[in-house]
Amino acid sequence: MKRCAGLPIRTRDILKGKEQQSSWVIKQKKISLANQSIPESMKNFETERLILKPASREDAAFFLQLYNMPKFIQFIGDRNLRTLEDAERYIENRFRPQFDKLGFGNYVVILREREEKIGAVGIFEREGLDVMDIGFSFLEAYEGQGYAYESAAHLKATIAKRYGVNRLSAITTEDNHASQKLIEKLGLSFRKHVMLPGEAVELRYCESD
Repeated sequence: MKRCAGLPIRTRDILKGKEQQSSWVIKQKKISLANQSIPESMKNFETERLILKPASREDAAFFLQLYNMPKFIQFIGDRNLRTLEDAERYIENRFRPQFDKLGFGNYVVILREREEKIGAVGIFEREGLDVMDIGFSFLEAYEGQGYAYESAAHLKATIAKRYGVNRLSAITTEDNHASQKLIEKLGLSFRKHVMLPGEAVELRYCESD
């Protein structure tokens, strides 16, 4: 039998295989420990087509684009984000405190296939509402493809399971028919019209059945 480095080839291959297996096990343990060290509020959620990532400062450019879409301003409102710095402050002052307080909040929706940011979905504490509010917004190029429902339904189910939040509300303007259909599909129904602090028009208020 031919020998190499003092060991039979077969014995050497067996030892090499064990070393590779051991290296793989160590690597997987490191990944597992790394995942365990991530705070619950910073973990992603995933669906078949999407990743839901907690909003952070690195998403400022995306929110600057999303929140200045004509449809967003028409149906949701003008958040007065005009610069990257405005968007960064908005994320730090509006999104991050709720993650720190409740463990969940607003998520950037990412298309898994292309790792592309396409929208946002979140569950929020909102001034003027006693029931937590679910909201969503997507770039126009990705509307009508089921992404909003897929992400919102998954977030709704996940937050109910992890945090026991089973009752949700949603608000829309009277003319936002697309969002009204999605809200109904999520299991929320119209209850009344409300006027929230800082809003100039009455909004349709829906709540979980």
